[in-house]
Amino acid sequence: MYIDGVFSGGGMKGIALVGAYETLEEKGFRFKRLAGTSAGSIIASFITAGYTSLEIRQIIEELNELELLDQRYSFYPLKILKWVSIYWRLGLYKGDKLESWIAEKLRAKGISVFGDFEKGKLKLIASDLTNGRMIVLPDDLTKYGLNPDRFSVARAVRMSCSIPYFFQPVKLKSSAGVSVVVDGGVLSNFPIWLFPDKKRPVLGVTLMPNIKEKPKNVVNNAFELFGALFETMREAHDARHISSKHERNIIFLPVEEIVSTEFTVSKEKKLALIELGKKRTEIFLKQWTY
Repeated sequence: MYIDGVFSGGGMKGIALVGAYETLEEKGFRFKRLAGTSAGSIIASFITAGYTSLEIRQIIEELNELELLDQRYSFYPLKILKWVSIYWRLGLYKGDKLESWIAEKLRAKGISVFGDFEKGKLKLIASDLTNGRMIVLPDDLTKYGLNPDRFSVARAVRMSCSIPYFFQPVKLKSSAGVSVVVDGGVLSNFPIWLFPDKKRPVLGVTLMPNIKEKPKNVVNNAFELFGALFETMREAHDARHISSKHERNIIFLPVEEIVSTEFTVSKEKKLALIELGKKRTEIFLKQWTY
Protein backbone atom coordinates (compact mmCIF):
# COMPACT_ATOMS: atom_id res chain seq x y z
CA MET A 1 0.00 0.00 0.00
CA TYR A 2 1.30 3.44 -0.94
CA ILE A 3 1.32 6.17 1.71
CA ASP A 4 3.03 9.51 2.38
CA GLY A 5 5.27 9.75 5.42
CA VAL A 6 6.58 12.40 7.81
CA PHE A 7 9.49 11.83 10.22
CA SER A 8 10.23 14.13 13.14
CA GLY A 9 13.50 15.45 14.47
CA GLY A 10 15.14 14.30 17.68
CA GLY A 11 18.90 14.00 17.15
CA MET A 12 20.29 10.64 18.23
CA LYS A 13 16.83 9.60 19.39
CA GLY A 14 16.08 9.31 15.67
CA ILE A 15 17.58 5.82 15.65
CA ALA A 16 14.13 4.66 16.80
CA LEU A 17 12.73 5.86 13.46
CA VAL A 18 14.67 3.05 11.76
CA GLY A 19 12.66 0.47 13.71
CA ALA A 20 9.38 2.15 12.72
CA TYR A 21 10.40 2.04 9.06
CA GLU A 22 11.37 -1.62 9.41
CA THR A 23 7.91 -2.60 10.62
CA LEU A 24 6.14 -0.48 8.01
CA GLU A 25 8.19 -2.07 5.25
CA GLU A 26 7.54 -5.58 6.60
CA LYS A 27 3.79 -4.87 6.60
CA GLY A 28 3.86 -3.87 2.93
CA PHE A 29 3.71 -0.08 3.16
CA ARG A 30 5.66 1.93 0.57
CA PHE A 31 6.23 5.70 0.55
CA LYS A 32 5.27 7.89 -2.39
CA ARG A 33 6.30 11.16 -0.74
CA LEU A 34 8.37 11.84 2.36
CA ALA A 35 9.07 14.79 4.61
CA GLY A 36 11.34 15.21 7.60
CA THR A 37 13.11 17.52 9.98
CA SER A 38 16.59 17.09 11.47
CA ALA A 39 17.09 13.35 12.23
CA GLY A 40 13.88 12.73 10.31
CA SER A 41 15.42 14.39 7.26
CA ILE A 42 18.21 11.81 7.22
CA ILE A 43 15.95 8.76 7.23
CA ALA A 44 13.49 10.44 4.82
CA SER A 45 16.29 11.15 2.34
CA PHE A 46 17.71 7.62 2.65
CA ILE A 47 14.30 6.01 2.09
CA THR A 48 13.62 8.27 -0.90
CA ALA A 49 17.03 7.32 -2.31
CA GLY A 50 15.96 3.67 -2.23
CA TYR A 51 17.46 2.26 0.95
CA THR A 52 15.59 -0.61 2.56
CA SER A 53 15.07 -0.67 6.32
CA LEU A 54 17.61 -3.47 6.72
CA GLU A 55 20.21 -1.46 4.79
CA ILE A 56 19.62 1.58 7.01
CA ARG A 57 19.79 -0.62 10.12
CA GLN A 58 23.18 -1.94 8.97
CA ILE A 59 24.43 1.60 8.31
CA ILE A 60 23.39 2.71 11.80
CA GLU A 61 24.79 -0.38 13.53
CA GLU A 62 28.18 0.06 11.84
CA LEU A 63 28.36 3.83 12.26
CA ASN A 64 30.71 5.41 14.78
CA GLU A 65 28.81 8.63 15.41
CA LEU A 66 31.88 10.42 16.80
CA GLU A 67 33.35 10.26 13.29
CA LEU A 68 30.61 12.68 12.21
CA LEU A 69 31.94 15.38 14.55
CA ASP A 70 34.63 17.59 13.02
CA GLN A 71 37.69 17.76 15.26
CA ARG A 72 39.14 21.20 15.86
CA TYR A 73 42.85 21.82 16.42
CA SER A 74 43.82 24.81 18.51
CA PHE A 75 46.28 26.06 21.13
CA TYR A 76 43.33 26.87 23.40
CA PRO A 77 42.50 24.48 26.28
CA LEU A 78 39.47 22.30 25.46
CA LYS A 79 37.00 24.11 27.75
CA ILE A 80 38.00 27.53 26.40
CA LEU A 81 37.91 26.18 22.85
CA LYS A 82 34.28 25.14 23.31
CA TRP A 83 33.26 28.64 24.32
CA VAL A 84 35.31 30.19 21.50
CA SER A 85 33.66 27.84 19.00
CA ILE A 86 30.18 28.70 20.23
CA TYR A 87 30.77 32.45 20.47
CA TRP A 88 32.63 33.11 17.23
CA ARG A 89 31.71 30.12 15.08
CA LEU A 90 28.20 29.66 16.50
CA GLY A 91 28.66 25.91 17.02
CA LEU A 92 30.96 23.30 18.55
CA TYR A 93 31.30 21.33 15.31
CA LYS A 94 31.38 22.44 11.69
CA GLY A 95 29.07 19.77 10.27
CA ASP A 96 31.24 19.12 7.19
CA LYS A 97 31.80 15.47 8.12
CA LEU A 98 28.08 14.92 8.65
CA GLU A 99 27.33 16.34 5.21
CA SER A 100 30.10 14.27 3.59
CA TRP A 101 28.77 11.09 5.19
CA ILE A 102 25.22 11.80 3.99
CA ALA A 103 26.49 12.65 0.49
CA GLU A 104 28.47 9.40 0.34
CA LYS A 105 25.44 7.30 1.30
CA LEU A 106 23.19 9.07 -1.20
CA ARG A 107 25.74 8.76 -4.03
CA ALA A 108 25.78 4.99 -3.43
CA LYS A 109 22.15 5.06 -4.62
CA GLY A 110 22.83 7.45 -7.50
CA ILE A 111 21.50 10.56 -5.74
CA SER A 112 23.31 13.91 -5.53
CA VAL A 113 20.82 16.72 -6.20
CA PHE A 114 17.06 17.08 -5.84
CA GLY A 115 16.70 16.76 -9.61
CA ASP A 116 17.68 13.10 -9.21
CA PHE A 117 14.35 12.54 -7.43
CA GLU A 118 10.86 12.62 -8.85
CA LYS A 119 9.52 16.16 -8.31
CA GLY A 120 7.84 16.60 -4.93
CA LYS A 121 9.13 13.27 -3.64
CA LEU A 122 11.10 14.69 -0.70
CA LYS A 123 10.57 17.80 1.44
CA LEU A 124 12.81 18.90 4.31
CA ILE A 125 12.50 21.69 6.88
CA ALA A 126 15.19 24.20 7.88
CA SER A 127 15.13 27.54 9.70
CA ASP A 128 16.42 30.78 8.14
CA LEU A 129 17.46 32.95 11.11
CA THR A 130 18.58 35.87 8.94
CA ASN A 131 15.15 36.38 7.40
CA GLY A 132 13.17 34.90 10.29
CA ARG A 133 11.33 32.25 8.31
CA MET A 134 10.89 28.55 7.83
CA ILE A 135 12.33 27.00 4.67
CA VAL A 136 10.76 24.03 2.92
CA LEU A 137 13.50 22.38 0.85
CA PRO A 138 13.78 22.25 -2.07
CA ASP A 139 10.57 24.23 -2.79
CA ASP A 140 11.63 27.55 -1.23
CA LEU A 141 15.06 27.71 -2.84
CA THR A 142 13.61 29.72 -5.71
CA LYS A 143 13.09 32.58 -3.19
CA TYR A 144 16.87 32.69 -2.87
CA GLY A 145 17.44 32.69 -6.62
CA LEU A 146 18.63 29.08 -6.52
CA ASN A 147 17.66 26.20 -8.80
CA PRO A 148 16.01 23.50 -6.63
CA ASP A 149 16.88 20.73 -9.11
CA ARG A 150 20.59 21.53 -8.87
CA PHE A 151 20.75 21.84 -5.08
CA SER A 152 22.62 19.17 -3.10
CA VAL A 153 20.34 16.85 -1.11
CA ALA A 154 23.14 16.27 1.41
CA ARG A 155 23.50 20.03 1.94
CA ALA A 156 19.74 20.33 2.51
CA VAL A 157 19.82 17.49 5.06
CA ARG A 158 22.75 19.13 6.82
CA MET A 159 20.81 22.41 6.98
CA SER A 160 17.86 20.59 8.52
CA CYS A 161 20.19 18.87 11.04
CA SER A 162 22.22 21.88 12.18
CA ILE A 163 21.32 21.76 15.88
CA PRO A 164 21.89 25.28 17.29
CA TYR A 165 25.17 25.68 19.20
CA PHE A 166 26.10 22.04 18.50
CA PHE A 167 26.68 22.30 14.73
CA GLN A 168 27.65 25.53 13.02
CA PRO A 169 24.82 27.11 11.03
CA VAL A 170 24.92 26.69 7.25
CA LYS A 171 25.48 29.90 5.31
CA LEU A 172 23.12 29.85 2.34
CA LYS A 173 24.52 32.18 -0.32
CA SER A 174 22.18 33.75 -2.84
CA SER A 175 21.83 36.85 -4.98
CA ALA A 176 20.17 38.57 -1.99
CA GLY A 177 23.13 37.91 0.31
CA VAL A 178 23.96 35.28 2.92
CA SER A 179 21.35 33.63 5.15
CA VAL A 180 22.22 31.85 8.39
CA VAL A 181 20.32 28.54 8.42
CA VAL A 182 19.89 26.13 11.33
CA ASP A 183 17.96 23.01 12.34
CA GLY A 184 14.40 22.88 11.05
CA GLY A 185 13.26 21.74 14.48
CA VAL A 186 13.55 25.32 15.72
CA LEU A 187 10.36 26.14 13.80
CA SER A 188 8.77 22.80 12.93
CA ASN A 189 10.15 19.61 14.40
CA PHE A 190 7.37 17.46 12.96
CA PRO A 191 5.98 18.91 9.68
CA ILE A 192 2.87 16.72 9.50
CA TRP A 193 1.14 19.68 7.82
CA LEU A 194 3.29 19.43 4.67
CA PHE A 195 0.93 17.17 2.68
CA PRO A 196 -2.51 18.83 2.92
CA ASP A 197 -3.77 17.50 -0.42
CA LYS A 198 -4.34 13.99 1.02
CA LYS A 199 -3.69 12.17 -2.24
CA ARG A 200 -3.17 9.08 -0.08
CA PRO A 201 -2.95 8.33 3.66
CA VAL A 202 -0.34 10.43 5.48
CA LEU A 203 1.43 8.60 8.30
CA GLY A 204 3.62 10.46 10.77
CA VAL A 205 6.33 9.07 13.02
CA THR A 206 7.43 11.35 15.83
CA LEU A 207 9.82 11.14 18.75
CA MET A 208 7.65 13.51 20.76
CA PRO A 209 5.19 12.10 23.30
CA ASN A 210 1.46 12.23 22.68
CA ILE A 211 0.23 15.64 23.84
CA LYS A 212 -1.95 13.92 26.45
CA GLU A 213 1.10 12.13 27.88
CA LYS A 214 3.54 15.03 27.60
CA PRO A 215 4.97 15.98 31.01
CA LYS A 216 4.65 19.59 32.12
CA ASN A 217 7.74 21.79 32.00
CA VAL A 218 9.22 22.69 35.37
CA VAL A 219 10.34 26.34 35.45
CA ASN A 220 12.08 27.36 38.68
CA ASN A 221 15.21 29.10 37.39
CA ALA A 222 16.68 30.82 34.33
CA PHE A 223 18.09 27.63 32.83
CA GLU A 224 14.76 25.82 33.09
CA LEU A 225 13.06 28.91 31.66
CA PHE A 226 15.33 28.84 28.60
CA GLY A 227 14.74 25.10 28.11
CA ALA A 228 10.98 25.44 28.41
CA LEU A 229 10.98 28.48 26.13
CA PHE A 230 12.93 26.69 23.39
CA GLU A 231 10.82 23.54 23.66
CA THR A 232 7.59 25.55 23.48
CA MET A 233 8.77 27.45 20.40
CA ARG A 234 9.79 24.19 18.75
CA GLU A 235 6.69 22.13 19.51
CA ALA A 236 3.70 24.48 19.83
CA HIS A 237 3.24 24.98 16.07
CA ASP A 238 3.28 21.26 15.35
CA ALA A 239 1.15 20.35 18.38
CA ARG A 240 -1.67 22.51 17.03
CA HIS A 241 -1.74 20.47 13.82
CA ILE A 242 -1.40 17.16 15.65
CA SER A 243 -4.29 17.74 18.03
CA SER A 244 -6.69 19.16 15.47
CA LYS A 245 -6.21 16.95 12.41
CA HIS A 246 -3.67 14.19 12.46
CA GLU A 247 -3.39 12.47 15.83
CA ARG A 248 -4.95 9.17 14.74
CA ASN A 249 -2.37 8.94 11.91
CA ILE A 250 0.72 9.41 14.08
CA ILE A 251 3.04 6.85 15.63
CA PHE A 252 4.45 8.28 18.87
CA LEU A 253 7.91 7.03 19.91
CA PRO A 254 8.77 8.88 23.13
CA VAL A 255 12.45 8.18 23.80
CA GLU A 256 13.63 9.24 27.24
CA GLU A 257 16.86 7.24 27.67
CA ILE A 258 19.19 9.51 25.70
CA VAL A 259 19.57 13.17 24.81
CA SER A 260 19.54 14.44 21.23
CA THR A 261 23.26 15.22 21.12
CA GLU A 262 24.51 11.99 22.76
CA PHE A 263 26.92 10.90 20.01
CA THR A 264 28.30 8.00 22.05
CA VAL A 265 25.39 5.60 21.84
CA SER A 266 26.41 1.98 22.42
CA LYS A 267 25.45 -0.74 19.96
CA GLU A 268 23.17 -2.25 22.60
CA LYS A 269 21.34 1.05 23.05
CA LYS A 270 21.01 1.46 19.28
CA LEU A 271 19.39 -1.98 19.02
CA ALA A 272 17.07 -1.14 21.92
CA LEU A 273 15.97 2.08 20.18
CA ILE A 274 15.32 0.24 16.91
CA GLU A 275 13.34 -2.41 18.78
CA LEU A 276 11.28 0.28 20.51
CA GLY A 277 10.43 1.77 17.13
CA LYS A 278 9.45 -1.64 15.76
CA LYS A 279 7.21 -2.61 18.67
CA ARG A 280 5.44 0.74 18.95
CA THR A 281 4.72 0.68 15.22
CA GLU A 282 3.39 -2.89 15.37
CA ILE A 283 0.99 -1.88 18.15
CA PHE A 284 -0.12 1.21 16.21
CA LEU A 285 -0.81 -0.69 12.96
CA LYS A 286 -3.10 -3.16 14.71
CA GLN A 287 -5.62 -0.38 15.32
CA TRP A 288 -4.87 2.03 12.44
CA THR A 289 -7.77 2.67 10.07
CA TYR A 290 -6.82 4.57 6.94
